[in-house]
Amino acid sequence: MRTPLVAALALAAVLAWTPAHAENFDPEGRSANFFGGNYATRYTGGSSPVARTTVAYDGRYAPGTIVVNTAERRLYLVTAPGQAIRYGIGVGRVGFTWAGTTAVSAKKEWPTWTPPAQMRRRQPGLPASMKGGIDNPLGARALYLGSSLYRIHGSNEPETIGQAVSSGCFRMTNEDVIDLYSRVRVGAKVVVLR
Repeated sequence: MRTPLVAALALAAVLAWTPAHAENFDPEGRSANFFGGNYATRYTGGSSPVARTTVAYDGRYAPGTIVVNTAERRLYLVTAPGQAIRYGIGVGRVGFTWAGTTAVSAKKEWPTWTPPAQMRRRQPGLPASMKGGIDNPLGARALYLGSSLYRIHGSNEPETIGQAVSSGCFRMTNEDVIDLYSRVRVGAKVVVLR
């Protein structure tokens, strides 16, 4: 049986813990590991059905290049000659895929989502704008691609990874997009292959 002193010390230890000791936070400053409960799953969007891994990569691209292989539904970050980190992604649905070369023009944490006019015409119930946060479709991080409307961004719907469901953006779990975001600089080359 616990004594009142032991219980008080345990409570003091829990209260002394602050989100500053955690690795990731939501916009309100709560830890992604918030006492290990469901909050952590909502924040990270759950685990990707495609595990992030380092792989041999024979592409001709320089380290720091992002290569999106739409057919494979994988994104590769070239880390060294012959090596890359491979991530699972969700891609554009039929009629919304694209290919080309661009660059990361901006990086944003917990970005605001402003659906383009053409998307709002297709889906009239969409908001004009949505502040960044856990429920925002852009997730925890976004890498903006050139001057286009497309982004590599997080998602709180891990079941869409490996699927073709977007309007042309590339979705990752929040956990994976946070990892990619930390490794990529503005100006990085992005090659999108079909």
